[in-house]
Order: sequence, then C-alpha cells, then structure tokens
Amino acid sequence: MIPRYSRPEMVAIWSPETKFRIWFEIEAHACDALADLGVIPKDAAKTIWEKGGAAKFDVERIDAIEREVKHDVIAFLTHLAEFVGPDSRFVHQGMTSSDVLDTCFNVQLVRATDLLLKDMDALLAALKRRAFEYKMTPTIGRSHGIHAEPVTFGLKLALAYAEFDRCRARLVAAREEIATCAISGAVGTFANIDPRVEEHVAQALGLKAEPVSTQVIPRDRHAMYFATLGVVASSIERLAVEIRHMQRTEVLEAEEYFSEGQKGSSAMPHKRNPVLTENLTGLARMVRAFAIPAMENVALWHERDISHSSVERMIGPDATVTLDFALARLTGVIDKLLVYPENMQKNLDRLGGLVHSQRVLLALTQKGVSREDAYRLVQRNAMPVWRGEGDFLTLLKADPEVSKALTAEEIEEKFDLGYHLKHVDTIFRRVFGEA
Repeated sequence: MIPRYSRPEMVAIWSPETKFRIWFEIEAHACDALADLGVIPKDAAKTIWEKGGAAKFDVERIDAIEREVKHDVIAFLTHLAEFVGPDSRFVHQGMTSSDVLDTCFNVQLVRATDLLLKDMDALLAALKRRAFEYKMTPTIGRSHGIHAEPVTFGLKLALAYAEFDRCRARLVAAREEIATCAISGAVGTFANIDPRVEEHVAQALGLKAEPVSTQVIPRDRHAMYFATLGVVASSIERLAVEIRHMQRTEVLEAEEYFSEGQKGSSAMPHKRNPVLTENLTGLARMVRAFAIPAMENVALWHERDISHSSVERMIGPDATVTLDFALARLTGVIDKLLVYPENMQKNLDRLGGLVHSQRVLLALTQKGVSREDAYRLVQRNAMPVWRGEGDFLTLLKADPEVSKALTAEEIEEKFDLGYHLKHVDTIFRRVFGEA
C-alpha cells in the first residue's frame, strides 16, 4: 500500500492490529461454541473473552515470537496466552491455522467491499446529478475518434451511471461470494471439531459456513472477487479516458477542475493537464493486474499449500486500497468537472453539417432512390466538405440528382439537431427510472 494512493478507513482494515483483533474474535467465538457443546469449560470461554478482549495486542511482540517460531498463528496464540493465562490451553481446539487465516481474510474482504460500495454510491450520485444537469446539452458522438452523429453530454454521463450501477451489482455479488467461513480443521473433515462450531463462528461474524472446504476455503471465490475488482477498475479507466480525450486542447469540451495556485508543468506555465484521470488510468492497470495471480491461486496442491498466501498478503490490501482511492478520486473529478457547452456546439458545427449525412441518405431511399445510389450521392457531396470546400447543406441543394428527389425544404429539415435528441427522455427513464 502506497500512502499517496491510500485512504485511512480502508488502510485500517488491513492493519496488523485489525487482523489480530479479528483472529482473536474467531478464536473466542469458537470457544463459545465449544463451551456450549461441553468440549471446554464455560468459565474458560468467559475468561478468554474477558482477558483477550481487553488485551492490546503488541504487534512487535508477536513479530518477535514469529521470528523464533517461524509461524504467524502460533506467534499470535503464544502472545494471547500471555494475557489469558492457563485457560489459553482451550484456545484453537481442533482448529488449524487456515481456519483463522482464511476466515479473517474473508472478513477483511467483506469489510473492504462495504467501503467500496459506499464509494460506488457516492460516484453514482455525482454521475446522476451531472447527467441531469447536461441532459439536453448537445455534443458530437464519435466512432473511431471521428465525428459521427449528435448525442448529449448528459447521455454520456447516463451511460457511465448505468455502467457503474452494473459494477455496484457485481460488487454486491462479489461480497456474497467471498463472505464464507471455514472452521473445519486439518484437511477440512471436522475430525477434531464439530461442524456446529463453524456455524456459530460464521453467524457471529456475519458470514456463511463454507459448504465444503479442504484445509482452505476454495480459491475460486477469491478469483471471482478480484476479477470483479478488475472489471470495476476497467470501467473507471473507460470514463477517465473519455474525459482525457475531451480535455485535449483541440477538443476542450470538458476538463478537470484546475484549482487556484495549481501548476500543470514545471517548464510550461500555461499547461492544464488531465493529471487526475491519467492517474486513474494507471491505478486501473494495477487493480486489473491483481486478478491474474488470484486466478492462479485456485490450483493449490491437494488439500492445501501456501503458494496463495504471499500473493494474498499483497493483493488483498493493495487491490482494495487502490480501488477505494480510485473511486473516490473519480467521484471528485465528476463532481467538479468543468463542462464547456459552447465548445461542444462549436465542434458539432466543425464539419459543416456532415453529421446529418445519415438523415439525408435515409430520406433519399424513402423517395425511391436505391441505397447504393443514395450513398453515392451523399458521399459525393460530403467529401468536398472534408477538404474545406463549402458546407454540406449548400452542396446538397446544388446537386441536381439530390434535388430531383428532395426539395430544398426537405433537405433543410434533415439538418435539425433536435431530431437526434428526441429519445433522450426515454433513455433517461431506462437508466434512472421514472423519477
């Protein structure tokens, strides 16, 4: 985790202090269940909660023990025993390290996802507000980067809203996928621990009992989770790239907010660069990169190996912290985005009416001209406009073959910008509902 791209609330989920507190809660909840089953004394379970719950776990002390024993869970249990005393012998009864590690990892991922969902809600709110603000603001739609036909800037933002609404649904599904608990002992057979212990711990932590585990929770769940984060990152990049294109000097239809005192270049004082959205593009690449090792973690040897462990120690914090930061940054970009409708109109008019070529083409076919001939006639008049030789409407009116099929008034009618916007309300209702 790089502090530059981190936010405190998400970072706290992955701190050693949080991890050890979750480890303790897993062990203590298991002790409650074991006590109810008569496996350990009830007084012992109570003591473990009281003394362990009040303990402030010393990260440096645990690290020192681990340097000697070379095992992180044993180091933690040894340190816990220093607080709990003799009753600590009842901790970890019938459990294996992965019961603690995997269940904790999933608790952290669930908590991280809850923060990501809050981030997503903030982004959706910003997109919705700006979409309605520019609902009917005409701008040019582009295909292959080339002027195509008119759209509205509100439609561009509505598209982003719908995309991130799908991303939110995927995050909800990913949370459901990852919210499982395994307290099944070595190789997952429950040989030394009752399945009811797992059910109790799962319920206490807001998880579901894993239907069948080996010594670990199956990693296809985690592969799906990190793949989902990668998809969300890709959507972030798509919108970031759109904004970067719109901020280009020769386009300048929208740009990132440029604050008082901000400087764009160490060499060129005039520069206003899209640094935030460029940063988002880079962060998205990193989040997507974490999906591949998560998928490679699925194929473990037999009932377990630890090849996944080092991967997850990195990608768990890094992917969620980075995505949390990216979503918040994108929300800020959208919230403060500077929009230039006059430049949008200027760009719409830049090609001398060529953006209406399809309407003329269709009108000719409606008058009995074959599609092939209609295409030829329209293109014949469009190409000079590309070269700066007149405007499209004038050339069409002067073309005898076009005039033979269409009156001057009929040709002019095909240049009505409002025609392209007549279904904007319908699209908005589809995206945002009747409200």
